[in-house]
Amino acid sequence: MDEVTRRNGYVTSLSFSSAEGGHSILAIGRNGGHVSLWSLFDEGSRFESQQPHAVACLAFKPVTTPRMSGKFGTTVSTEELLVGDELGNVYYYAVEWVENLKVDVHGWHGAMTLIAKVDVHSQQICGLAWSHDGDYFATGANDNACCLFVVKDILAPRRKPPQSLATSHGLPDVASSEAFQQRFSSVFSRINVVTGVSPVSLAERAVSNPFIFRAIPGQNGILNIGEGRQKHKWIHSAAIKAIAFCPWQPGLLATGGGSNDRAIHFYHTFSGACLATISVQAQVTSLIWSTSRHEIAATFGYAQPEHAYRIAVFSWPDCRQ
Repeated sequence: MDEVTRRNGYVTSLSFSSAEGGHSILAIGRNGGHVSLWSLFDEGSRFESQQPHAVACLAFKPVTTPRMSGKFGTTVSTEELLVGDELGNVYYYAVEWVENLKVDVHGWHGAMTLIAKVDVHSQQICGLAWSHDGDYFATGANDNACCLFVVKDILAPRRKPPQSLATSHGLPDVASSEAFQQRFSSVFSRINVVTGVSPVSLAERAVSNPFIFRAIPGQNGILNIGEGRQKHKWIHSAAIKAIAFCPWQPGLLATGGGSNDRAIHFYHTFSGACLATISVQAQVTSLIWSTSRHEIAATFGYAQPEHAYRIAVFSWPDCRQ
């Protein structure tokens, strides 16, 4: 293990970007608070985000989102990433990933933009999931709550644009350019970009690659999504790690409770109603819907009483194993 890796801490979560985007970006979260974005087509990490607390969960949106480019003045397809931490915060990032050919031409690698901070949980985020169309995402935490959010509702433009921010390290910052903000005021009414040199633990790579940025959460201009902004909030009897949106039935969400809950719950995302509950007598650690059959697979951890199987498949809607 090299010195940089050691200082960044051990890996806590991984997530790949959307197949639609075609960039093959791997997000790596660590207990030291670092989030690194790597592409299979690059030799090293392109972006680094220094979170204020240990990273617990990551989840890339399964589809791309059109946004205004941070440099080219055109609409581009961006990836969106959720980062959950140990204290219950979720950070919402947009990632503009420039193809290597354009990087060589323009000398610009793209941007990692912090759009919002979601602050509705009081304990560690242990589950994050997106709906397959990208319109919804759900969060699960150790405070026994699962919250559902409608993306278009929580990211609605604000009336006043945020204050501009200068980089603390004296590097060029497209978000701090007055002309740029005037031209794209509608974009910066809901997002902001803070760039700078990499943290000390990444100094070696930063010397050779000045386009490794440090995204700093919690600054002015970042949307703060607080309690009451969620569409639904479902209370369980334990932490919620397993969350899965059904790919073939819009509006169907499955959650799995921890060792004090020991059940799989099915919810209607439009009304919030609980449609069914399957008692499995074990901690539910993951849920995966079949894409071709009306079935869901579950994996289990601690069981009460102990049982032999760790994976089970249930049919929907009759909930038979």
